[in-house]
Formats: sequence, C-alpha cells, structure tokens
Amino acid sequence: MTTLSSISRFLSSSIRLQNHNLSISRFSTATSAETVLNHLHRNGGKIEKTLDSMRLNLDAKCVSQVLQRCYPTQSQLGLRFFIWAGVHSSYRHSYFMFSKACDLYKIRENPSLIFDVLEAYSVEGCSVSVKMFKVLFNVCKEAKLADEALRVLRKMPEFGLREDNVVYNVVIRLFCEKGDLDMAESLVKEMSEVELYPDLITYMVMIKGFCNVGRLDDACGLFKFMEENGCVPNVVVYSALLDGFCRFGDMERALTLLKEMEKEGGDCGPNVVTYTTVIQCLCNKHRSVEALLVLDRMEARGCLPNRVTVSTLITGLVKEDQVEQAYKLVDRVVESGSVTKTDCYSTFVVSLERVGRPEEAEKVFRTMLNCGVKPNSLQRHLVEAAELARVMLSKGIKLKAPYVDIISEVLVKSGDEELVKQLTRN
Repeated sequence: MTTLSSISRFLSSSIRLQNHNLSISRFSTATSAETVLNHLHRNGGKIEKTLDSMRLNLDAKCVSQVLQRCYPTQSQLGLRFFIWAGVHSSYRHSYFMFSKACDLYKIRENPSLIFDVLEAYSVEGCSVSVKMFKVLFNVCKEAKLADEALRVLRKMPEFGLREDNVVYNVVIRLFCEKGDLDMAESLVKEMSEVELYPDLITYMVMIKGFCNVGRLDDACGLFKFMEENGCVPNVVVYSALLDGFCRFGDMERALTLLKEMEKEGGDCGPNVVTYTTVIQCLCNKHRSVEALLVLDRMEARGCLPNRVTVSTLITGLVKEDQVEQAYKLVDRVVESGSVTKTDCYSTFVVSLERVGRPEEAEKVFRTMLNCGVKPNSLQRHLVEAAELARVMLSKGIKLKAPYVDIISEVLVKSGDEELVKQLTRN
C-alpha cells in the first residue's frame, strides 16, 4: 500500500525538479546536463521514459554534470539518472564514477537514498531490470554497505526479478569484507534454495574471507570441497589461500601450497605476486637466506622478480647481517635487468642506515654514484639521507655536481639547513 510519506517524497521531488529549471535558465548555452534536466522538467515525473526518449550519447562528463547539478536538493533524481545511465547501451560507469557518485551523495552516511529510489520505482510502477539492480549493488559495494546490499537483494522478488550468481557474490563479498563470515556462509547455502550454485568467484571470496579472519582450516576445507565438486581453482584462489597462510605465519603450509601450484602449472601456476608474498613472509621471520631459494625457483620458472621482491630480499638480508649476500643479489638482478640499479642501490643504502651501519651505507652510496646512478629515490627517505650526508662530511668526502645538488634538495625537505650549508660549502 502506498504510504503518505512515499507520496510526499515523490511530489516533493517533482516540485524541486520544477524549481531547478529556474537555476539553469541563467546559462546562455545549454550543456548536456542542462538539456537532460530541462527534458525531465517538461515531462513531469516520468524519469526513465523521458531519458529513454532522448537518445543521448552519454559520456562521463555528462553523467558527472547531472550528478553535480542534482546535488543536494535532488539527490533521488540524481541517483535514478545514475542507475539509468549505468544500463545505457552506449555507456558504462567506470570505477571512478561509482566512487564519485557515492562520495557526492554520501551514500555510506545516507543509504536510505537507495531505498527511496526503490520505493519511487514501486510507487510509479516503473519497469525495473536486473541490470538496474546490479548498478545499485555496485553502489553498495563501493560504499561498503553489506546490510543494505542484503536488503536490496531481498527487494528483487518484489519487482518480479530473479537473483543470479553475480548479485549473490557481491553481497557475500561485502559480508566477508565486513568480517561476518556466518552471514556469508548462510548466503552461500541460500543460493541452492533458489537453484543457484557457488561458482569460482563465490569460492574465492569465501576462502579469502576465512583467511582474513584466521579461519585457515575452514578455508582449506572449502578449497578441498571446491575441487571435489568440479570447480577448478585458479591462481587467484590459490593465492588467496597462500596469503592467508603467510599472514598468520603458517609457513610450512604456505611452502607446501607453493610447491603444489608449481606442480599444477597453467592457470594455477604461481606468479610474481605469489612468490613475493612467500618471500616477504620468510624475510619477516628472519629466513631471508631461505627466501633466496624461493627466488631461485621463481627465476627457474621464467618469472622475474619486481622491485618489491628485490627490496624485500635486500632489507631482509641486511637485517640478518647477510650483507655479502645482499651485494650478490644486487649484482644478480641488475644483470638480469629485472630491477633498476637505482631501486637496488637506494634500498641497499637505506637498509644499511636503518640497521646502524652508516660506514657500509656510505660505501654502497659511492658505488652507486660511480655507476652513474642518480640518488633521486632517496627523497623518500629523508632521515637516512641526512645521516648519510653526515657520515660523508665527517670523512671529508665532497660530492660533485650534479649529485651535491640532488642530495641538497633532499636535505632541504628534511629541514636541516645547517647540514645543507656544510654539504654545499666549497
């Protein structure tokens, strides 16, 4: 039954729409957004039908302008336009546009707007599609609204629409991210009641969710169940489980799973992110020499390390007083071309400074300069750069241009003006 409040909101929206025409009349040249709003005014409350009749060639600029002009007095109209645009044949919302809409309309703080729109659809007898609901689910996803996404899911049958795996997976993911695995599990079980079955995304989301809260045995059980039911895991699923093992310090199971991935190969084969995750965990546990063996396996499979991989290894080796191994690692990766000299030497210098070995850091820094590497990356490490400058000054080492200018520029940001004066003094 239509309530007085819903009718009031609908009439209020129509009145505000008429008032909006006055605010746009002062523009001499109509923009796309103004054209849209003018047409909506002339056709009263038939929002979606009016928009369909306009045959617009939508783009992100037009959508953004309409959203901005509808805020804050006509937020319901703005959201309805956003939903309509999201299913338009010539346009698709980007991640940025979902983010912008949620931020502008403060969806997280004002989720009732979503249900005001659904109520307006019902009051007006609008034709609503599954695709339109999926736009709303993505709005909930962007705003991280798990409970509201579940309410939207429950609304679908009221419009004669059937849920599918995509919408269930969005809601399940939101509850997993919220940490409510019990609700997520109940939704997975509910899927079978509506003749739907978990797919690869469902399993991946649930396994990641279990791992995030430390329920590793449940994650392993679901992984096994998944395989037994003919759903073949890919590298994303394997990596989610591996990341869980590493995060909670279960290195033995992580290394066993890594071997299994290497054995499976294909879509299940480990990639640079997978190997780096294991290397980071080993280094965090002061097992950096063992992490080098993982690097060997990685390169043997034709998977080259990236900057994060090498930085992690250098830092770990230096912390464990394996400086010679760090030198060898730098030579090795620079020769292979997988990581630049700048990244390697900068990490090396900073790591040595942080463990209290300024003399060694100064040595590596001079090697860095002799190789023609500019120390620009030290701008991210002001404290270490300042300490390095002090060591060099104490030893009477003078930098030549252009390096003295680069280091001075770094030190200016640290606020140590006296050190800059000493460094640049002839």
